[in-house]
Amino acid sequence: MKQKILVVDDEISICDLLKISLEAEGYETQTSNDGKDALRKIEHFNPDLLILDLMLPEINGFDICKKVTTERPIPIIMLTAKADLVDKVLGLELGADDYITKPFHTRELIARVKALLRRVSQEAKPASITCLSNGTLSIYPETRRVLANDRELDLSVKEFDLLVFFMNHIDQVFSRDTLLEKVWGYDYAGDTRTVDVHIQRLRKKLNDREGLLVQTIFGIGYRMKKQIS
Repeated sequence: MKQKILVVDDEISICDLLKISLEAEGYETQTSNDGKDALRKIEHFNPDLLILDLMLPEINGFDICKKVTTERPIPIIMLTAKADLVDKVLGLELGADDYITKPFHTRELIARVKALLRRVSQEAKPASITCLSNGTLSIYPETRRVLANDRELDLSVKEFDLLVFFMNHIDQVFSRDTLLEKVWGYDYAGDTRTVDVHIQRLRKKLNDREGLLVQTIFGIGYRMKKQIS
């Protein structure tokens, strides 16, 4: 069966362009131009991935993102014309998996779509490792849970993926482009700022939730800082 993608943007020209491009790649695609219609189509079309503009009439993209991520596991790529980092961080906090800033190249967006759907498909397979541990930190890939000193950390999907990657490659150094390839699945040089946002938030959560008293977590946070060359 074809994977289904819903494109939500108030600019009809963008919706039409992405629909043609995604269908040429073999995806079943529908479009929507306002928030209310988007929620109806999410319910009935049941997409495998949502491409979501933030600035929408009726219901904005932030509210749609919040509603979708609390009700169903649909991966979301945000579209935004704003360069303000606050909007991007807010979208990621609400559960979006990635963002791309307008104007964008269609090739780049399709590459991100493929990478995200590929990752979701891989995560659906049974995990061979039941637990990754280092001192007081325990990671459970099958349930995507992280425990530190027996307290669960609230991590986003990509924060979790980054933490698992660093745990599997302790004391190694990676460039932003390498992390985009290994964690995001991009096979070309994309917007590396999303790496900085996710790592900054992950380090903050590890340090804020457990403080610097937990040496294991502080050590991972320090290595994460050094691992970005």
